[in-house]
Amino acid sequence: METSELLKKVRRIEIKTRGLSRNIFAGQYHSAFKGRGMAFSEVREYQYGDDIRDIDWNVTARYVRPYVKVFEEERELTVMLLIDVSGSRDFGSIQVMKKDIITEIAATLAFSAIQNNDKIGVIFFSDKVEKFIPPQKGKKHILYVIRELIDFQPEDRQTDISQVLKYLTNAIKKRCTAFLISDFINKGSFKDALTVANRKHDMVAIQVYDRRETELPAVGLMKIKDAETGKEQWIDTSSMRVRQAYENWWKERQTAMDNTFKKCRVDSVSIRTEDDYVKSLMTLFDKRN
Repeated sequence: METSELLKKVRRIEIKTRGLSRNIFAGQYHSAFKGRGMAFSEVREYQYGDDIRDIDWNVTARYVRPYVKVFEEERELTVMLLIDVSGSRDFGSIQVMKKDIITEIAATLAFSAIQNNDKIGVIFFSDKVEKFIPPQKGKKHILYVIRELIDFQPEDRQTDISQVLKYLTNAIKKRCTAFLISDFINKGSFKDALTVANRKHDMVAIQVYDRRETELPAVGLMKIKDAETGKEQWIDTSSMRVRQAYENWWKERQTAMDNTFKKCRVDSVSIRTEDDYVKSLMTLFDKRN
């Protein structure tokens, strides 16, 4: 993409998503974060109803009566965006492609983070980690992130979500809230990696998909191509059996994905490219409150 065109697109996304994060998510932003970091503040005498796990045994032994540790929320959070850059994101049947919606969602979350003085970092992934942008603050950092969201070209086109989850677990030492943004067209299971990642961090899953991925139109013979493997195939979409089989495949895939999130206790939302992602994100934030 030409530099001038890229800068114009960055500016358009900045104006739109910064406004959304400031005007719409101002009240909902912090509800998105469960288990915010807690910093030790002081000790005080035990009171009825206190969690016994907070007892400071050293102080208790010294004064021969129970004392508990008092914690306060850390004011600075780290937010990580795990962005799917595989080949399947380059698809859209209505007005925009999945990658455009992923970019806007990521930018909105990023601006929400810096407006609340939080750090934001990004990991681009395909079937491997393509690029890691360490967490930082500031508008300059956000604009760099947006440029990468728009113009980044991955080396590989397939998807392996487990790889980015393992990388997150190892690379980010301090607990963070991580938004995994993908269409979740993935090879193999990522349940085990997600379980481990969610023990250390607060994981949130955001699926972006297109209507044409849920059902086939009856338009006769159609040549389809797998964007990640390059495999091509002719199918007869005039056949009710073919269309029904495709629809069943989609439903089974969604059910398996939803079950994975539930078993891993990860909050999730699915957003169709033509829908208002703002409403979906606000619903997600409200659910986590």
